[in-house]
Amino acid sequence: MTTRSTELLRVVHHRPGVTRADAARLLGVGTGAATELVTKLSRARLLVQAPAAPSGARGRPTTVLLPHPEGPLVLAVAINHEAWRIDVVELGGTTATSRTGRHAATEWVPVRTAITAAVDDLLSRYGRRPRAIGVSGPGTVSRSFRLDASGLNWHDVDLTELWPAADVFVAGNDATLAATAESSRGAAAGAAVALHLRIEAGLGGAVVENGRPVIGARGAAGEFGHMPFGDPAITCPCGARGCWGSAVDGTALARLLGDPPPRDPISYARRIIATEEHLPAVRVVGEALGRGIAGLVNGLDADLVTLGGLGVDLLAAVPEAIHAAYRDGLMLIHRESPPPVIPATLGDDDGPIAGAAEEAWAALLPRLA
Repeated sequence: MTTRSTELLRVVHHRPGVTRADAARLLGVGTGAATELVTKLSRARLLVQAPAAPSGARGRPTTVLLPHPEGPLVLAVAINHEAWRIDVVELGGTTATSRTGRHAATEWVPVRTAITAAVDDLLSRYGRRPRAIGVSGPGTVSRSFRLDASGLNWHDVDLTELWPAADVFVAGNDATLAATAESSRGAAAGAAVALHLRIEAGLGGAVVENGRPVIGARGAAGEFGHMPFGDPAITCPCGARGCWGSAVDGTALARLLGDPPPRDPISYARRIIATEEHLPAVRVVGEALGRGIAGLVNGLDADLVTLGGLGVDLLAAVPEAIHAAYRDGLMLIHRESPPPVIPATLGDDDGPIAGAAEEAWAALLPRLA
């Protein structure tokens, strides 16, 4: 596959339904060269041409470029603290089908068994079309695709066991992949340096620069919830004291209200945030969130901050508390025009799996023939 061919596939992936003329303009090639590329990719069962919707303008009708109906697919897997999901994703991001299941959040082996059975079923259905897999995990994922999810007591889990024969395998932390998706298809699209924060059972996120997440030397970048922005008297399950995540999640709300640690901190937090009588406690958590965001903006010089998970609920419930603490914590150079703090547009279930699919397609496209 030539570089120009790969670039055309990327254009179609990010702009499904792009006209052939616009694709040529984006690639900086003439119409003849674009026609040659499209013909080549059509013969390889990667693209098809279809008539564009009537525009009413005079002249020869143009065509749009779409994924080939028999073209390659990727599998995107998202595993969280309670469930798993697999999407079969076409070029362009459309989901062809999905499989879902719940787990008891105890042992990894039964979770792996259920997911591999679903993968095998999808491979039987789609034959040779699936060419890559992307996996989103609820913890730190190393460069060798080993998952460490302390909240689930899963350590050194080999994610490649989910599809050992995959031609292309990629994996990452769920918050990091949600950030990737938000930057490619969500609220942070077009931002030069975007900071994404996702609050669930703790807090994670990523810095995305020009569309690519910063993952760190060991794949552990983005563990913002373990920065010491919280109460030093509180010990986090990670072993450190004063972790920021312990000041902004459901366990923080439980401590403020004198409740025992909740079994399901996410559902608990949503119930508390939605109850007006608990607003004082919610404001305290919102202020802790705002202060931490300010610290990260000061250090990273982001031009946009997106919030996912419980961050969306907090931003809707106590926006004044969050924004006031955020502004107060900003350096003067940022305070006149603070980077906006906005909710993510991709939901809790969609962000990580969309990011897993994006990473799989990014790795697969240069290898297509």
